Amino acid sequence: MKTTLKLLPAGDSAVVAEFGNTIHPSINDQVQALAAKIHEAKPEGIRELIPSFRSLLILYDPKVLSYQKLIGELEHFAASLSSNQKTNKRIHLIPCCYGSHFGPDLTDMEKSTGLAREEIIKIHSGVDYRIYMLGFLPGFVYLGGLDPRIEMPRLSTPRVKIPQGAVGIGGNQTGVYPLDSPGGWRLIGSTPVDFYDPNRPEPVLCKAGEYIRFIPITSCEYYDIRQLQAKGLYQPEIRIEKEET
Repeated sequence: MKTTLKLLPAGDSAVVAEFGNTIHPSINDQVQALAAKIHEAKPEGIRELIPSFRSLLILYDPKVLSYQKLIGELEHFAASLSSNQKTNKRIHLIPCCYGSHFGPDLTDMEKSTGLAREEIIKIHSGVDYRIYMLGFLPGFVYLGGLDPRIEMPRLSTPRVKIPQGAVGIGGNQTGVYPLDSPGGWRLIGSTPVDFYDPNRPEPVLCKAGEYIRFIPITSCEYYDIRQLQAKGLYQPEIRIEKEET
């Protein structure tokens, strides 16, 4: 997908690099590629990079790096980007216990989609979901790639409290609640993995541009992993695979 880069000021200490106005893997590839080039170059004065579905927010120190110089550097980085950025996929294998009290909305999904519970689980766990961005809560992953057959509208009345680890579907996206929170997504399961832990060297488990693959587990396996996770003895497996072309 051909895109036109727009560099827009965001206050007096940030710039937004926009690559389009739609959610598309090739656009997000370019967002991640620009972020990677900036990380690699380490320009003095860059404070933080925040990627989203279609843009990259660059926070900088105007006392160290002028707006004009930053724009010039961003244009230089962007000029070297390919229109079809492809890298190896870093995939987090996330165990998920579907159904039971973990997935109270699966019954309604069966009625709405006409699919058996086992088929919904097979479909949901059969995709490598791209992490387009993180937000809403620390470590909340916005995942793209949900099969249209199991898309579901959000609840008309959100729940007051969704438990940490809940795996849900909202529209054409799926995601994991990293903390107890209100929310309106349909709950289909739960993971024993902590997506956010402020006591870890890296508090957030995943990064934008990486992938998640859900692995179905039993309730016994869930509680076994949960005990290990609480002791700091469990780390989800990570696989590196080539992008499909």
